Amino acid sequence: MGLRRGNRLRHRRAADGRANPGGKLPVTFARHAGQLPIYYNHKPTARRGFLDDTTKPLYPFGFGLSYTTFDISEPRLAKATIGVSDSVKVEIDVTNTGNRKGDEVVQLYIRDDFSSITRPVKELKHFKRVTLEPGAKTTVSFEITTHDLEFYDMEMKRVVEPGTFTIMAGPNSVDLKTTTLTVA
Repeated sequence: MGLRRGNRLRHRRAADGRANPGGKLPVTFARHAGQLPIYYNHKPTARRGFLDDTTKPLYPFGFGLSYTTFDISEPRLAKATIGVSDSVKVEIDVTNTGNRKGDEVVQLYIRDDFSSITRPVKELKHFKRVTLEPGAKTTVSFEITTHDLEFYDMEMKRVVEPGTFTIMAGPNSVDLKTTTLTVA
């Protein structure tokens, strides 16, 4: 049978749908050379790429294929406003809307909307893999702490500045649903 029979069987199970792969991309793939360099947590800039083409990447960070489909809800915050030293619980509903059992990785990104220094457009802060049967629904919870909101200021000290933060959740770095957190 050969030494590689196990690998062939595993790949055949995925190809014919008996197994459902759940991997996610650790990088972003550009649609064209005009988008290079491209990565999910870039600093805000003017339009990147060509005027007559989309700025969306071909495959975004965190993208993955599945034989089933999922719906990820808008993130819900336990409190809309917190202090600079507080934390807040965020919940996201995940529903398997397909007809097969499958895995989804719920990704939580945060953007500091107004800051004293330039911040990335989004930063991956938490993620969680869930396995769901067809039609099943679960709630994924994360705790957003001051560590998730901190950055190094001009004096190289970690600080949390009061202001608004966009909380984003989704299956990858592009297809995101949002809500707003205010830090007072």
